[in-house]
Amino acid sequence: MQRCSMKIDFSGVWSGNLQKSKLLGAPPKALLARIDHKDPILIMEMLVTKSDDTEDKLLFRVLTTGEEVENSVRGMQVQSCATWAGAELLIESRMNLNGRESVLRDYWSLSNDGRMLTMEHRDDALTGQITFLDRETL
Repeated sequence: MQRCSMKIDFSGVWSGNLQKSKLLGAPPKALLARIDHKDPILIMEMLVTKSDDTEDKLLFRVLTTGEEVENSVRGMQVQSCATWAGAELLIESRMNLNGRESVLRDYWSLSNDGRMLTMEHRDDALTGQITFLDRETL
């Protein structure tokens, strides 16, 4: 198992493998993510194309040091922190949904060949959701 001292670089352009993914809710038509990762800073821009061809754009920033960072996601304030758990990056996000605090735990990992990024929710409201993204070749 890789240790924290062997940091993984998630940088790249990633395309959602929607046939392989297990998504909760309505699946999008397409998902594209651009990740700029210069540890400890990770910035992800995501473009989600819905089935009706409307698009959602998300910009998300975390620090892998565990320091809390605030992001605005779809007009909602989200506090996130990220820490290494071996070869996985755990991104924990807290937000207030209709007066209740909700916590999401998203575990990121790379395949051994670096061609597939896995984002898996565990122990949260989205438990069971797994998104697979394939690295785009430029």
